[in-house]
Amino acid sequence: MGLLFVESLPGPKVFKCKFCKVDSASQDDIVSKEFRGRYGRAYLFDSVVNVSLGPKEDRLLMTGLHTVNDIYCSCCQRLLGWKYEKAYSEDQKYKEGRFILEKNLMLKEGW
Repeated sequence: MGLLFVESLPGPKVFKCKFCKVDSASQDDIVSKEFRGRYGRAYLFDSVVNVSLGPKEDRLLMTGLHTVNDIYCSCCQRLLGWKYEKAYSEDQKYKEGRFILEKNLMLKEGW
């Protein structure tokens, strides 16, 4: 299988996978806390670490049609959220290349 490379994030406030407690995102990379996911509140991030991408798929979300990839923890393979690949509406283009992490699937460390 090989070795798994896990990136640790600097700083006092870090979001971690709820299931295996590996670092996922830094508070400094939050773009918005005003999102909804499958399981409730979600945060939009500029970047995340220690995730793997699922296949691209078109998904009709509350804000319209988007092409997204589900994202999974690279350690435990649990679903954490999704990545916006393409937004079809001009006012949603700011989401492209950014990530949603579901609040209920994260632990906050250092808060």
